[in-house]
Amino acid sequence: MSIAPRVESVILFVGDAIVFYTALALTLFIRYGSISPEALEMHLVPFSILFVVWYVVYFIAGLYEKHTLLLKHNIPGVILRAQIVNSAIAAAFFYLIPYFGIAPKTNLFIHLVLSFGLMLLWRKFGVETIMRPRRENAILIGSGSEVRELLNEVNNNSRYGIRFISSIDISKTDSLDFQEEILNRVYSEEVTVIVADFKNDKVAPLLPNLYNLIFSSIKFIDMHKVYEDIFSRVPLSLLEYSWFLENISATPRRVYDILKRSMDIILAIIIGVPSLVLAPLVALAVWLDDRGGSIFMQHRIVKNNKSVPIYKFRTMHANEQGHMVVTRIGKTLRAFRIDELPQLWNVLKGDLSLIGPRPEMPNLVEQYEDQIPYYNVRHLIKPGLSGWAQIYHEGHPHHEADVLETKIKLSYDLYYIKNRSFMLDVAIALKTLKTVITRAGR
Repeated sequence: MSIAPRVESVILFVGDAIVFYTALALTLFIRYGSISPEALEMHLVPFSILFVVWYVVYFIAGLYEKHTLLLKHNIPGVILRAQIVNSAIAAAFFYLIPYFGIAPKTNLFIHLVLSFGLMLLWRKFGVETIMRPRRENAILIGSGSEVRELLNEVNNNSRYGIRFISSIDISKTDSLDFQEEILNRVYSEEVTVIVADFKNDKVAPLLPNLYNLIFSSIKFIDMHKVYEDIFSRVPLSLLEYSWFLENISATPRRVYDILKRSMDIILAIIIGVPSLVLAPLVALAVWLDDRGGSIFMQHRIVKNNKSVPIYKFRTMHANEQGHMVVTRIGKTLRAFRIDELPQLWNVLKGDLSLIGPRPEMPNLVEQYEDQIPYYNVRHLIKPGLSGWAQIYHEGHPHHEADVLETKIKLSYDLYYIKNRSFMLDVAIALKTLKTVITRAGR
């Protein structure tokens, strides 16, 4: 359909490396009038170490996201903010680690300016030139809101390499004239791709006719796959029991489970031990705010529908009308996720993971299981402090029932359950770090 996501990431990665090292070469040339082997050798290793860290900063900043999530007009600001962070890291690196024997104030400044300018040119114009695919004409066949979402997203974004010249919502079509609505358009408008929901009962009568188009070199792509690739979530209205049987399994993945549990324990200790020093200060701040207790316990539903107590620093209290409201100190605790630090104990115990679908309260789970099909599938795996939905679903509900938004949240949870891997967990952890730093997603 277009450049594959992995290939696209490799192109971005290689292009960024070329920018970093080109900026370094130009820096040495500007500073010394030539690029001597001695100067290159002195700067190559320390700057290469920095570049690895800068890649992580770029990833957290969203510069390796799909273009649907990073609009062109946002790129300069994103790169600038990332370079400011990189500047601070570079300064700390050279002045706190004197091992390399250089403290290149001027060189570092020149490199940061050059790399910013070159990166801006590469990301604004170079990427588009290399990755702009030839757009093929396509027909979209399916039903539900996902048809409209796909139509709008694909036709308004040239990165996908296809353009829907026709979309057929078969839920609104009693009888479909295959000759008129599909076959004639295939030949008259040079259609080369058909995206369809092949498991839809109303598509089944079309399959013999669609089969014949194979001999006309038409490519067929499953609508489920296209939707997931573009939006990074599962299309709920397209789901049937067969999808779960094919894609979801609670069977242990030994290597992944060991790596995930190891990451949980190591990071919980690394974060948790310093937080023990912070805990008395938080407890005092909470008490001074409203003279109440500092720890709040609430039961949540975890793996296998088990109810367990989850601990947090208290951030709410009842006002005069009896309604729960966030306290003054609670707003700060929530903004920086400090209120969730006691949950690291749940992680160490094994009730929670650092990464996974967020656990819900029992009363909400009961309501959602009654109103949202397949909701209980999210309890096949261990829930987490942060997850795919927390990173990408801007409207996920907090503490109150919201069936519509929870359906969307479930679509992200199912995507994670289907595609979970150690590298995906690492990516979510890095994105969570960005969320905490920017105080978003609360």
